[in-house]
Amino acid sequence: MSEQEIFDQRLEKISQIKSKGINPYPTKFLATSTAEKILNEMPGGNISIGGRILTMRKMGKAAFLTIQDSTGKIQLYIKQDLVGDESYKIFELFDIGDFIGVEGTVFKTHTGETTIRVAKFQLLSKSLRGLPEKWHGLKDVETRYRQRYLDLISNSEVAEIFKKRAKIISSIRNYLDGNGFVEVETPMMQSIPGGAAAKPFITHHNALDMDLYLRVAPELYLKRLVVGGLDRVYEMGRTFRNEGISIRHNPEFTILEVYQGYADYNDMMVLCKNIIQETARAAGVSKITETNSSPRLVADPLGSEVSPNNKIGVNSANKIDLFGDWKRLSIETAFTEAGINFPDVFSEEKLKKLGQQFEVENYQKIPTRKIFDHLFDKLIKPKLTEPTFVVDWPKFLCPLAKSKFERPEIAERFELYIAGEELANAYSELNDPVEQKKRFEEQVKEREKGDDEAEFLDDDYVKALEYGMPPTGGLGIGIDRLVILLTRQESIKDVILFPLLKPIKL
Repeated sequence: MSEQEIFDQRLEKISQIKSKGINPYPTKFLATSTAEKILNEMPGGNISIGGRILTMRKMGKAAFLTIQDSTGKIQLYIKQDLVGDESYKIFELFDIGDFIGVEGTVFKTHTGETTIRVAKFQLLSKSLRGLPEKWHGLKDVETRYRQRYLDLISNSEVAEIFKKRAKIISSIRNYLDGNGFVEVETPMMQSIPGGAAAKPFITHHNALDMDLYLRVAPELYLKRLVVGGLDRVYEMGRTFRNEGISIRHNPEFTILEVYQGYADYNDMMVLCKNIIQETARAAGVSKITETNSSPRLVADPLGSEVSPNNKIGVNSANKIDLFGDWKRLSIETAFTEAGINFPDVFSEEKLKKLGQQFEVENYQKIPTRKIFDHLFDKLIKPKLTEPTFVVDWPKFLCPLAKSKFERPEIAERFELYIAGEELANAYSELNDPVEQKKRFEEQVKEREKGDDEAEFLDDDYVKALEYGMPPTGGLGIGIDRLVILLTRQESIKDVILFPLLKPIKL
């Protein structure tokens, strides 16, 4: 039967249901229990539950159904003798995909399956389209992302990913709230985008007749709050960058940014580790298994044992202990071990030669900082399996970070890598307004040379710094990538409910 024939047939059933004086889309239904509660507690007496019909097996004057609510699945038993002849005739107009509300008692079948013996039932919503068959074997992941509602209906594992994501986010808020941080909200539309090397989305405000930018980071507004005396603040929310789409990038993503006065990037390392370990506890994970044959991550449950001989680099599953020691690696050491003379990265001419040597695409035209990024991604990043803080980056990459007093060409910055992926970025924040303005002006020159991801000059932010900001540590964590790690997923599309996709051409 074609989709259109199914649609037309179900429309006809709605007409039949209405002709019997029944509303196929009633206002509400009082459910006193859930599938999970019934399965766990086997309650006595009458209960009521609502859910979507997933399977239906009719046997003359009786039928077995499986329904699903937000907590799980449970079996129903409907018998004509129990519900009455007229009601059973109405039930025969039900289809897979419909929502049903039932009242009845709980029993176990002779096979031991917990089942609800239905005494009364009610149609709660008529489905006009049939659910996909054999959804679990569907290989068209594009359809799963485009029609996430079908993915959630048909695959309980997908729903669990997003429930776990919610727990991860709640654990972050609970930890920060419990340690004196204040959650705030800053503008998502900004007249001057700043806080990250990224290309913004542009929109227009008609009433004010001005262009606005979707934020690329909340950083500069959060640091304004530190200037104002809120010296422990954080924000977790959407951020937008007009860049490519990949298994690790979505133009709209979720970021956590935290700022702590009277702290530096060393304090941020401690805070970063504590936050990620809290999320791991919330997700029920202590160790991550990474196989050499696949980038797929498999989370070990808390308390699992790891062989001491299972070291990074052997041809077997590598165990990454999130609750063990986290490494600290200077970027200078990393480049030196990769065979690059680190002072060469501070020379535009030598950096371009390195770009040529290591076959960086379009190395002659792209900004030198991008050449550096490509070299890092190719030579260093794949080796960063265990939790590793890569510290002390060149200042020219960090226009908002404080330089080391004894080595002004080096910024007090770290990036955290786990399983070869960047999860966090942090600075000792630059709080010298004269130096910050100079850095902004250098960024403007880079923008004029064609770097459309360079920072804008934000005079108001500089003015805020001129009123004085205490020594401050700042930390950013990519929530989507963290969820990928802790839920064993391979793509950012698997942890965002509605990822951005190219429109289908009809």
